[in-house]
Amino acid sequence: MPNTKKLSDFFSTNYPLNREGIEETIAAFELRTIPKHKILLQEGTQEQTLRFLNKGTIREFYIGKHKETNINFFTRPQFITDFSSFIHGSTTKRNQESLSKLEVLVLGKETFTNLLRKHSCGRSFIEAAFLKILQHQELLEYNRITKPPEELYENLQQQRSDWLQKIPQYHIASYLGVTPETLSRIRKRIS
Repeated sequence: MPNTKKLSDFFSTNYPLNREGIEETIAAFELRTIPKHKILLQEGTQEQTLRFLNKGTIREFYIGKHKETNINFFTRPQFITDFSSFIHGSTTKRNQESLSKLEVLVLGKETFTNLLRKHSCGRSFIEAAFLKILQHQELLEYNRITKPPEELYENLQQQRSDWLQKIPQYHIASYLGVTPETLSRIRKRIS
């Protein structure tokens, strides 16, 4: 049986009133170990599994004509699925790569759909997950448009210091929309 304690804790913390069918749903997840530098999600594909990061570091990015741009990092136990692609069967525009060895719990779409039909907890989970994603995207967009890179970096220091410890600086620079050299200057000014 896979180690599902972090997944169970995640549901208890984030969805405490949503208990019907949770034990059965959690038990249906399978544990997978993924090596470093493996692509987990590739643009142009459809998300076919519900994935929960148990352990490790992932970067999420877009690929433009001339460069990759990091849009998010995952370092804490949480769902890493592109929910829009997973639920609607649409192709994703996102890419995800493991930056370390990962421990991921996965649940296939067909199994999830069957559990969703059986238990009402799945519907409220999906609604709550979409609401959190929208809130996160709105805040991210607002910050990137209204705040200079130095202030964004200071926010990372305060709110996501784990990123600064686990993620290479050139990936952080891409996330902030600056060159690695500019990030180096920002770090010198702040320290």
